[in-house]
Amino acid sequence: MVLLTMMAVLTLAIAVQRNLFAVVVFGSIYSFLMATVLVALDAVDVAMTEASVGAGMSTVLLLGALYLVRGDEVKPLRRPLVPLAVAIVIGAALVYGTLGLPAFSDPLAPIHTHVVPRYLAESLRETGVPNVVTSVLASYRGYDTLGETTVVFTAGAGVIALLRRRRGEARK
Repeated sequence: MVLLTMMAVLTLAIAVQRNLFAVVVFGSIYSFLMATVLVALDAVDVAMTEASVGAGMSTVLLLGALYLVRGDEVKPLRRPLVPLAVAIVIGAALVYGTLGLPAFSDPLAPIHTHVVPRYLAESLRETGVPNVVTSVLASYRGYDTLGETTVVFTAGAGVIALLRRRRGEARK
């Protein structure tokens, strides 16, 4: 509960903050706390990914992008009521969608009665990979992992391209 409370406080701090550097730092701290929550939930592989991508790589990319823009957010010309309404509707839909999910750690949930036993019994034969987590990430969810890697690579290449362009303009 302490970690979740700290994450909620950070979320509010990010929402009211106008200094973009502070937003990037708070976002990095939030990702680190999320990785800690994932470790507490025994999802160490996901926690390592969150720590490296969320707290590490994303922070570096955002700081690189922040280098290209001013450090303070510009005040909006009018009240952003339509985006607020869209965010509330989407949030409500997400909460509604979770109401039909099985209870956390329910041993009778479909994932535990159908998917996990099959992965444990068949992953070595189907993929040839002895580590079940690796076989799920690299084989069963291979396209998803490829998509995530492509997004991170594209973001990094974009920041590098912008930084090179900015450096070229400074020389003129």
